[in-house]
Amino acid sequence: MHLTPASIDSVSATLEYLHRAVPKPVTHMLAGADGLLRETGCYAPMAVTIRDGRARADAATLDREGYQLCNAPSAMRSFEAREEIQGVYYREMEELARSVCGASRAIVFDHLVRRRTSGVNSPFGARDGHRPSTATRVHCDFTATSARRRLVLEMETRGIERVRRFAIVNLWRTTRMPILDAPLAVCDTRTVDPADLVAADIVYPNRTGEVFEVLYNPAHAWTYFHGMQFDEVLLFKQYDSAIDMPCHTPHAAFTHPATPTDTPPRESIEIRCLLIFD
Repeated sequence: MHLTPASIDSVSATLEYLHRAVPKPVTHMLAGADGLLRETGCYAPMAVTIRDGRARADAATLDREGYQLCNAPSAMRSFEAREEIQGVYYREMEELARSVCGASRAIVFDHLVRRRTSGVNSPFGARDGHRPSTATRVHCDFTATSARRRLVLEMETRGIERVRRFAIVNLWRTTRMPILDAPLAVCDTRTVDPADLVAADIVYPNRTGEVFEVLYNPAHAWTYFHGMQFDEVLLFKQYDSAIDMPCHTPHAAFTHPATPTDTPPRESIEIRCLLIFD
C-alpha cells in the first residue's frame, strides 16, 4: 500500500502518555551498561485519532493552535556538517521564526539531527553511540522554569539587559523527503488543560533539564501533516511568556498504520529558537 498526500484525512494510532503525576518523573538520557534507559515515571500507550492538517479548511496558526506549517526553502543540501548547520541553517531559521512570529530578535540556541532506529524504544530519542532517534513520548520541551533558565543564559551570553516578552519555538524539517515514516504529531494547545502537564527531570551526564510530560486527556486534538517535504517547516510553540498566547504544544512521533514496510527510516532536523519581543 502506498500513501498519497490526500489519501487519509485521519488515522487511529497510539501515543505514549505519562500514566500518573507523582512522584516527579526522572529519565536518564544515556543508557546503562545493559543498554536500558533508567526512568521513574509510569507510562502507557493510549489510542488517539490524529488528523491530517492538510485536510483542514482553515490552516492552523502558531498564535491559535500553537503550531503552523510553513513553506520555507533552504540552501542546505546536507545536514552532516555542524559548521554549515550553524553558519547557514541557523540564520535561515532565525529569519523564518522572526517573520512568522513578529519578534524583534530570534536566537537559535540548539539543534538536533534525528534518524529513526528500528526496534528501539526511544522516549526522547536518545541512545548511546547513535544519532538520536525519533522521540515517541508525548512531551513539551520546556517548562516555565527551564524556559526562564534558557532566557537568562542567552541574556548573560549576549549582553541583553531587559526583555519584555519572550518565547521558544521548535522548527522541524525533514532532511530526507517526504516524511512517511514516524511522522510528528502536535496537539492543539487549546485542548490541553494545565493539569495535563507534569514537570519531569531529564538527566544528562553534565546537567539536568526540565520538560513537561503529559497525562492523557480524551479532549486532546492531535494533528500531523502527511508527507512533509523538504521545503516545508513545522513551527510549534514550546513556551511563551505572554498570558494570552499558546504556550506549550505537546508533540511526539507516532507509527502511521498505513506506512509501507519498505519506507526508509525518518530523518529530520529540529531547531530550538528563542524569540525576543520589544
